[in-house]
Amino acid sequence: MPRSVKKGPHIDVKLLGKIRKLNDTRQKKIVKTWSRSSTISPEFVGHTIAVHNGNKMIPIYISENMVGHKLGEFSPTRIFRGHPGTKAEKASKR
Repeated sequence: MPRSVKKGPHIDVKLLGKIRKLNDTRQKKIVKTWSRSSTISPEFVGHTIAVHNGNKMIPIYISENMVGHKLGEFSPTRIFRGHPGTKAEKASKR
């Protein structure tokens, strides 16, 4: 459930300040953040943001299609390694 329109999107103040500083100086640096709950705004487009997934930083290049989504959506916290007992294992046991 998104936040109300009255409140507006949640964007970490420090992250927004870093992005605005990069936009003013026209630099392209990777910005590290732990704020997975921050909403992606149009100012972020074209930048690479490294989002922490609980283990390591995952670099994410922000495109126009990502505006309005949360940063955490693009940095998965779990790795799916397949179901136990796959068909390949059963075939090799025969």
